[in-house]
Amino acid sequence: MPLSLSFSTLELPALRQELLDLFCQVAYQEGDFVLSSGQPSSYYINGKQVTLHPQGGVAVGRLMLAMVPPESIAVAGLTLGADPLVTATSVVAAYEGRSLAALIVRKEAKGHGTMAYVEGPSLPEKSSVTVLEDVVTTGQSALKAVDRLRAAGYQVNGVLALVDRLQGGAECYRQAEIPFQAVFTISDLQHRWSELHST
Repeated sequence: MPLSLSFSTLELPALRQELLDLFCQVAYQEGDFVLSSGQPSSYYINGKQVTLHPQGGVAVGRLMLAMVPPESIAVAGLTLGADPLVTATSVVAAYEGRSLAALIVRKEAKGHGTMAYVEGPSLPEKSSVTVLEDVVTTGQSALKAVDRLRAAGYQVNGVLALVDRLQGGAECYRQAEIPFQAVFTISDLQHRWSELHST
């Protein structure tokens, strides 16, 4: 899908709006679905349609980077959904003169070699790491990443998501005393999707 605007140069508020439109065009669907959490849903968000989109990847990297705390020296996330987010944010950071390592957290320990759960550069113990997630429902996926990063000796300073489905994720992080922010809520997507489909 050709896009007339350059996602690499737009101001962040305009970029956020363009990313919202992209979500509504390629990632948001209505129907009968079962989520990875096992919950039924009347809609589905395939975040990879945005995070693996060339312009979407640039937008995601820029918007997420703007939310990463200044003390972070790495971004991390649970494979597979967070892989493009972590990579895009790290690459955009490099273009903006900031060093931000990318870490991928495995769902199962590596079956050979170091048997590691966390892939990426070796960082000093107690390094500040921010966890990234594409779509948050219950919050359990990112919590798994948080637990494994802490077990590896890192300090997790927050969770950032592209979309919060408003189904308990924020409360889960609040109870765990982990700061949480999302670029969009499901209300943002549904409102814009309705606008785009009513014309």
